[in-house]
Order: sequence, then structure tokens, then C-alpha cells
Amino acid sequence: MSIFDKIMGEFIDVIEWTDDSSNTLVYRFPTYNKEIQMGSSLIVRESQVAVFVYQGEIADVYSPGHYELTTDSMPVMSTLQHWTHGFNTPFKSEVYFFNTRQFTDVKWGTPNPVTLRDPEFGMLRIRAFGNYSMRIIDAVKVMKELSGTDDRFTLEEVEDQLRAAIVTTFSDFIAESKVPFLDYAANLTEFSNALIPAIKPVFNSFGLDLEKFFVINVSVPPEVEKVLDQRAGMSAVGNLDDYTKYQAAASISDFAKSGGEGSGLAGAGVGAGIGMAMGNAMAGAFNQNQPSAANTPQQPKIMVRCPQCSTLCEETAKFCAECGYKLIK
Repeated sequence: MSIFDKIMGEFIDVIEWTDDSSNTLVYRFPTYNKEIQMGSSLIVRESQVAVFVYQGEIADVYSPGHYELTTDSMPVMSTLQHWTHGFNTPFKSEVYFFNTRQFTDVKWGTPNPVTLRDPEFGMLRIRAFGNYSMRIIDAVKVMKELSGTDDRFTLEEVEDQLRAAIVTTFSDFIAESKVPFLDYAANLTEFSNALIPAIKPVFNSFGLDLEKFFVINVSVPPEVEKVLDQRAGMSAVGNLDDYTKYQAAASISDFAKSGGEGSGLAGAGVGAGIGMAMGNAMAGAFNQNQPSAANTPQQPKIMVRCPQCSTLCEETAKFCAECGYKLIK
């Protein structure tokens, strides 16, 4: 390698970044121990923003386009370095590319159950999970709040921070709304949309924007699910007496369709059980429709006087109980 090639290798004449990953938010162009030539090309692709940093100070910010680096195209850098118009000497600067495309299907979830006071079930511990999509909307704020001077800042480095913000906002929202748990579980789309305005400001404070947000599932611990299932079952049954009669009638119908077939004692047991159930149901229905003896009104007795001794006797009596006179002729 000639001295000329070595010298030229220490200068940068094209600055660009082709993203070869799916999770890089910020990439620092390698300029260590190198100088950028005046008149070099800066290529900023769609879904990118480039930021020049000089001695720790943020200088010029470039949106997508093709730029020739001159004092005219670098006004902030020219001011910081006190360049005169037409300055043509190589210079040093850090260059950061920010990926502004939308990052989709980012997962979130509650690491621990969130305790809330439910208006229907009292104290409940619920879990939730879902996904969201986000993008960089303010490269300068991202650098100041998140990435700093990292040579490659990835989504994984900020996921925990964003997840914590989501879970905190989620917990506050459900605690303050006092909406029953069953309404959350049955209206996930509305629930997701209601949370977006509460979460967006947190993302914006980092220079990010929350594009979409989804609550995929809201659940309670297994033991609470069992209680909810039992409650739903009882509600479905309704009148227990009517349900029992219906079950007995259905069993009789099934038994009749099978011809009363059964193996040994098992078949006899089924038949006997059905017979007892039907008998009890019919007896209950008969008793409900028949007046009891205690409620049957008593007919008054008709009395007559004995012509012989004037003693009062029942009309149906054949002889007087006092004198024995024959009453019925």
C-alpha cells in the first residue's frame, strides 16, 4: 500500500448506513481515528435520520436525502467550529443514524399479578399480556434520554423500560376506572384503545411514539377461574327444581331410545334410578296439585231432636243415643 492510499484510507468520503438487523434503533457510523472530507456524500435513506455530534454537542440533523457536506449544508457544525465560508479542511465528527421505521409485535405483559378491587368479586389478582408497535419520532430526544453514545442501541435495551411504563400505566388505569373484570375480558378492543392515550405520553417523553397497542388477554389465577366457572354454571342452570325435572325427563328419553338395554346390574340400576326420579317428580307434582287434608274445609253436621226425649242426635243416626228410640224409619 502506497503512502497516498494510506492517507486516503484515513479520510471518509461517503457516509451511509444499510441496516442489516431487525432490532437496531441507533447506529454510530465508524469514524474513530478518521476524518471526514469536505464535499463528502451523506446518504440518509427513507426511515432514517442522521445526527452529527461534535465534541459532545448535537450539531446538524438530517432527514432522508443525499447531501454534499459543505459549510452551507452544515450550518450548526460550521458555527460550533467557527468555519468560514468555503472552509475545505477535513474535520472530525461523530455521526449517528436513527432507524425511524415502525417496530411491530413488541411484547409486553405483567410479570406479577396486579391486585385490584373489583366491584363484583371483591379483591382480584389479574394478569395481562399483549403487543404494541412503536417508532422513533425525535432522534435528539432519543439520544439524550436513551441511547447516549452507544455504537449500536437495540430495541432489547429499551424494552424493559417501556414494559415497566406500560404495566405501571395499566395498573393505575384499571384501579381508577373501577370497571368490573368481566367487562375488561369481554371488551379487549375497547380496553386497548382506552389505554393508548394514557401510555402515549410516556413513550413521547423518550422521543418515541406508540403506534398501536393491543391487550390480547386478561386473566385471573386458576383457583379464581374455577370459582367464576362455578358461578357461570349456576347462572346457566337457573331454577334448580326445573333443571332436575328436565334432567330426569331427558334420562328417561335416552333410556327409552336405547330400549332399556344395560349390562347386568348396571342396566337395572339405571332403570331403577330413572323410575325413582320419575316417581318422585310425579309425586311432587301430584302433591302440589292436590289440597292437603289439613286444608280441606270441614262440612257442618246436621242435628235433629229425638221425638221421645228431645236429645240432639245426628241426622244420620239410626237410634237415639239417650233413650234408644228408633230415628230412621
